[in-house]
Amino acid sequence: MYVLQPSTKALHILLVEDNPGDVRLVREALRESDTPLQLNVVSDGEQAIQFLAQSGDYDNAPRPDLVLLDLNLPKKSGHEVLAEIKTSDAWRSIPVLVYSSSDADTDVNGAYDLHANCYVRKPSNLDEVVQVLRSIEMFWLRRTRLPS
Repeated sequence: MYVLQPSTKALHILLVEDNPGDVRLVREALRESDTPLQLNVVSDGEQAIQFLAQSGDYDNAPRPDLVLLDLNLPKKSGHEVLAEIKTSDAWRSIPVLVYSSSDADTDVNGAYDLHANCYVRKPSNLDEVVQVLRSIEMFWLRRTRLPS
């Protein structure tokens, strides 16, 4: 039997989400994680790019190990943010998981066309959010090796 070893290094997750209720659900779900995590939250697409560029209010921001990206964002859409990340030499290696309430084929296909690493539909209650984020944690943070 294979036993997962907990990481000692805190992993940095950037959550790009404008809905305070969804931010709260993600925070609650990740609080139960066995993996040391640091969750950084920005509420619009422009802030996401500033965070990644370590500019403006985010000049000391850590490079995220993983981005959870909503699509419906103010100022700059999730699709625009995803396109900027995946066309940037500095950021394209950061895994981006689209985390959206949309189940529209145009959103799903559009995200993959822009090289999203995966597309996850947001659950609506805390129990389901915990299950989904546990699955994300198990795969992306414990089974895979993320770029450094």
